[in-house]
Amino acid sequence: MPIKVIVQIPCFNEEATLPQTVADIPRRIEGVDRVEILVIDDGSSDRTVAIAEALGVDHIVRHKVNKGLAASFRTGLDRCLSLGADIIVNTDGDNQYAGADIPRLIAPILDGKADIVVGDRQTAQTAHFSTAKKLLQFIGSWVVRKLSGTDIPDAVSGFRAISRDAALNLNIVSAFSYTTEMLIQSGRKRMAIASVPVGTNPKTRESRLFRSIPSFVRKSATTMLRIYSMYQPLKTFFYLGMAMIATGSIPVTRFLIAYLQGEGAGKIQSLILGGALLVIGLTTFLIGLLADLINFNRQLLEITLEKVRRLELAQNGTAANAKSIADQVAAVAEKTAGWRDAEGDLARPAHAASGDRNGARLPNPGRRARR
Repeated sequence: MPIKVIVQIPCFNEEATLPQTVADIPRRIEGVDRVEILVIDDGSSDRTVAIAEALGVDHIVRHKVNKGLAASFRTGLDRCLSLGADIIVNTDGDNQYAGADIPRLIAPILDGKADIVVGDRQTAQTAHFSTAKKLLQFIGSWVVRKLSGTDIPDAVSGFRAISRDAALNLNIVSAFSYTTEMLIQSGRKRMAIASVPVGTNPKTRESRLFRSIPSFVRKSATTMLRIYSMYQPLKTFFYLGMAMIATGSIPVTRFLIAYLQGEGAGKIQSLILGGALLVIGLTTFLIGLLADLINFNRQLLEITLEKVRRLELAQNGTAANAKSIADQVAAVAEKTAGWRDAEGDLARPAHAASGDRNGARLPNPGRRARR
């Protein structure tokens, strides 16, 4: 079966770096029949689209306004699926990742060993990463590994390969970044996730994803908490509720001890505070139960969405095949148009045409038999 790989490149004002990014992408890969390039222009104000067209990329998708990296990634996935991609490779438009490592990145998927492969930049050895950034990268990846149940050393790497089935099951909802959400989501869906070491190119510009490290930490932590709560609501709210109950038990215990010693009159504040925390803890636990029920409903919706996607893609494929057949029929009709004589009748053998013009009538075996 032919294998098609589409390399998608989300871009926002990348006219300076896009040529080298495209040039680094190999057009021939062993085990792959076709490699195509898709550029997602996220509302660029420079000549990114013109450069992409001049470079001869296969497909271009444009956002009228800047929607962010996560939205561009989601747009790219949808378009790659509609184009019939068997494997989708995501890379950055700033030429951060070495395109020559794409064959290594997709190898586990081609071998049937993984659904998603994440490129490990080996940040501990990256020269242009500061010590603080390396430390945050290590801590952040550790947290994502714990939340997702995966063993990916570079959780925020955007250089990753995704199989068609995995892409059909992914539902990116974050407005910030897809990297951590995708890992938590795919890990909780029991997808096979692998990691391979990849090379990086020298830094070309500062990151546009965040303005400062504290901003990045805050947004990443919010995303991780939101996505983990979406897929593990009972566990999340249970721990929160138990923390409230444990905290509320301290002042309540203090009041009970004082009450048994006959000094409870002066400790009524502890009883009020502890009682409030206990009520909040129990309420949080009940919210967790309700969220868990909603979680089952979300799973059913995701199953339905996956089936709808498959039906839609199958229908589009059938329509495309029908159009191709119609075009072929039209081409054949155009070629056979010259086979007609001046009177509009199909051309006949010379002897048949001559007999017809002389008024001769062909013998009718059936009539002779009746006689």
